[in-house]
Amino acid sequence: MKRALFALLTVLIGATVVAGTALFVSKAGAEPPTLVATPAGTTQTSNGVINHATLDLSVYPNASSTQPGPNIPAGETTIVANAQQWPFYSPSSSIQLPAHSLITVTIHQYDTGGQIYNPWFSHPIGTIANKMSVDGREVTSIAASNVAHTFTIHQYPEGGQPYWFVSVPLPAQADNAKPQANGYPTPIDVTFSFMTGDPGKYVWNCEFPCGTGYVEFGGPMSQRGFMSGTVTVV
Repeated sequence: MKRALFALLTVLIGATVVAGTALFVSKAGAEPPTLVATPAGTTQTSNGVINHATLDLSVYPNASSTQPGPNIPAGETTIVANAQQWPFYSPSSSIQLPAHSLITVTIHQYDTGGQIYNPWFSHPIGTIANKMSVDGREVTSIAASNVAHTFTIHQYPEGGQPYWFVSVPLPAQADNAKPQANGYPTPIDVTFSFMTGDPGKYVWNCEFPCGTGYVEFGGPMSQRGFMSGTVTVV
């Protein structure tokens, strides 16, 4: 009987810990304010005239007085994360895009990097013609040893909506890049375009190991507002 009661108590304590952890992770995953793509008229494509919209993002290596970091409505989460000087996407990781439109994204990249574990992510995938431009030069890949971050959109695991995958690698700044007045080096500008389909909700994340914990995929890598977020197509 004592063994049975002890086992039951152990299960109840374990369930309480798991529930508490899930609640904490849920709060830590709170969404920052939504960044809505800017309408840019229409454009001619092989499928006819469609709507065009643009999106402007930046990637910073750490928070500073000029770039204070993500604004996440989750209490002390933002304070702790910024105190640890995590890298982050700005101005938000919660993105809204129009359906059935051409989207042109420009990302200003300020961070250093290194070798990405999977070189497949050193190629733009799902963009128009699987291409992107780096400081105005069109490319189909970058060196796998010189990746800072990626911007990778994919489905929720449960699916139930149209398949969609877009991934773009961002070249790394040199370790000795000279900082400008704002404390960061001159950004590397990466521009790419892709098509959206039907309305749906997707997730995005960075595939470069730039976090903490096991193989550097913890911390900011799993924290919305930093190196992961959502993409809502409306």
